[in-house]
This record gives sequence, C-alpha cells and structure tokens, in this order.
Amino acid sequence: MDKTSDLTAALLQPPSWRFIDQSVSGLGRSALESFAMDDTLCHLVGQGKSIPAVRTWVHDRTVVLGIQDHRLPYIGEAVSFLETNGWRPIVRNSGGLAVVLDEEVLNITIALTEQGRPIDIPAGYEVMLEFVRLLLPEAAEQIEAYEIVGSYCPGSYDLSIDGKKFAGISQRRLRGGIAVQVYLCAGGSGAKRAELIRDVYETGLKGEKTKFEYPSIRPEVMASLTELLGKPVTAFELNTRVRRLLGVLSGDVRQNLFEGEEVDLYGKYLKRVVERNAKLLEGV
Repeated sequence: MDKTSDLTAALLQPPSWRFIDQSVSGLGRSALESFAMDDTLCHLVGQGKSIPAVRTWVHDRTVVLGIQDHRLPYIGEAVSFLETNGWRPIVRNSGGLAVVLDEEVLNITIALTEQGRPIDIPAGYEVMLEFVRLLLPEAAEQIEAYEIVGSYCPGSYDLSIDGKKFAGISQRRLRGGIAVQVYLCAGGSGAKRAELIRDVYETGLKGEKTKFEYPSIRPEVMASLTELLGKPVTAFELNTRVRRLLGVLSGDVRQNLFEGEEVDLYGKYLKRVVERNAKLLEGV
C-alpha cells in the first residue's frame, strides 16, 4: 500500500464519525443552507471542536452557479430562463461551474481536519473517490476518475463508468478544515440535466466570445447510476448505504445536528452565504 492509500484508509476509518442526515429535510429549502452547513462543519472539524463528519443532503430543482457562471455576458437572461422553468438559481461560495441538484441527486460532504497531518488537494479527492467506490461495490472496479470533456462542471476528478459521468467532486478549505463534496446522480436522466446546463450557457452567452472558456456541453457523456447500472438507484437507497458504510468504517457513528454554540456559528455562516449570493445576483 502506498502513502496515498495509507492516508486515505486512515482518514476513512477514524475512531468515530459524526453523521448529519439532511437527505429529506433539504427538500424545499435553499441550497444556500447546505453551503453554510458545510462551512460550519469545516470550521468545527478543522478546529477540533467536532469529530470528523459526513453529511448527506438533497435539494430539489436547484441550479448551483459558479463564480465564472455569474460572469456570463447575459447572466440575467440565463437566470430568468431558469426561474421561468421552475429552477432556483444560486451562486456557490466556492469554485467550480454550474451543477444541477434535484430529488434524485444525493450530495455527500466529508469534513476532515488537517490537525496532526497535512492533507493536500489530491489526497482530499482520493478520500471521496474511495468512499464512493466503497459505497458502490458492484461498480467499484469500473469507476474511473478523470475529466469528462463535454460534461457540466468538468474536473480532473469527474467520476464515470464507461466514459459517462455520474458524479463530480469539489473541495472547500476553511479554518484548518476540509469539506470534500460529491454529487451523485442516482436516478433520472443524466443527459436531461446536461441539456439544462447547456441551455443555460447558450442563453447566457448568445454566441459571444469570452476570455473564460465555458464548457461545450455534450449531454450524451452524462448519465445517472440507474442508467449506468441497469437497475433502479435512488437517492434514498444511496443515503441508506452511506449510513451502513460509516458503521463499517467506524464502530462509533454519532448522529446529531448542531447544538448550542454550533447553532450560533451556523447562523453567522448562513448570513454570510445569503448576503454574498444576494450581492452576486443583485441587479441580474
């Protein structure tokens, strides 16, 4: 086992996990709350005020825009297009480009601390890659991590099977903590989600050339796990798998929401995230 594998195994098997399940409670709520939750967890775990944590979350009919998306020449029309079609646009507080959230997309956040050992960016990605492989043992050997050109929010840790992307990984680093996030397209059509983002870019660009090169979306390179595995896969089922996997990785899984000072800290991060989102979309 190499050093990377050693570190990955150690990070995935702490003495205890904290598990926060918001796979149902997030429906109908703003995804801004989830970004504030992750910032809070990142802070708490990074400062040693919480054990390592895993949080699952689902939001319906939301398109999370990145900072570069906000700079589309016709972003106002792109936002109107989304709202007219029943989608809620928000701007994320970290890097990356537009992604789709709906009731069949399970998001997983793993919050870790760098206290005691450095965790570089590739190591953070490797932790989530291994977690997803453990979550999907029936497809573990088929899952690859490399950029899927033509997908939305492309990156070097796009997760795919047979060249079709079903998940993307991102990271957020704050106060000594690391929040590694993945979205897993469980059910539905990966191509239809990609078509939506393609339409956002077409509406926001109108053929104009920009300094930043936005992805040219090819819907056929994206799929859901249901489509790839040839059997129904739901966000609910994946969430159940997460709960079981944590029990295997650590004999002590503590399920508890924020309490006391944690609630106050969350309130501060939520205020910051909401105000930033409002500022970025102001006048759009």
